[in-house]
Amino acid sequence: MSDRTADQAGARSTEPAGDQSTDHTTASEAGAAPPGADAAVIGRALPWLLTAGGAIGLLAAAALLVEKIRVLADPGHVPVCSVNPVLSCGTVMATPQAEALGIPNPVIGVACFAVVTTVGAALLAGARFRRWFWLGLQAGVLFGAVFVHWLIFQSLYRIGALCPYCMVVWAVTIPLFWYVTLHNVRSAHVPVALWLRRPARTLARNHTVVLTVWALVIVGLVGQAFWTYWSTLL
Repeated sequence: MSDRTADQAGARSTEPAGDQSTDHTTASEAGAAPPGADAAVIGRALPWLLTAGGAIGLLAAAALLVEKIRVLADPGHVPVCSVNPVLSCGTVMATPQAEALGIPNPVIGVACFAVVTTVGAALLAGARFRRWFWLGLQAGVLFGAVFVHWLIFQSLYRIGALCPYCMVVWAVTIPLFWYVTLHNVRSAHVPVALWLRRPARTLARNHTVVLTVWALVIVGLVGQAFWTYWSTLL
């Protein structure tokens, strides 16, 4: 009896140590990732964002491509998105920036947004992609974000006109870049240095705040750049 009692006591004495080790490992791993609730929200929202954002961007790019083709066929054609001297697709289409990579920008938009929409639909259907695929998508949305901000600068300070369809593309590209990046950081597809993990968790917790401030800055720049015209409408 005494031997069995001693063995049971010894077994019980070793169990807490194992549990503490497991708890320590779990806490350590959790500390390297964004908070669970925010991570879950981002994970659930991403497929819908890719599908809806990609579809909206695809429609805007396709509509702009149709207008571009009509202008090429008839130089006198006035695009339906040319509303006034500031909101004027026709003015933007006539600039070199409208073919920055040697082909009309809407062609690039149609191709890229078609891919984004397909990826979103695949995720909604239950598809799972490898790390290399997510890195490829990250490169794509990074290119899109950089390209869009370059076009914003050109529209505001070089061309002096805004394309409504282009602005729709701006409005979907930035959230796509933001949430794909958050997902890749959370999933460790994109490595993050130790000293950046705390700021990354803060940004993940406040993902909607960051996006709202981002949008407000762009809206403010648009208002400031064309204030002379806007003020005549007041």
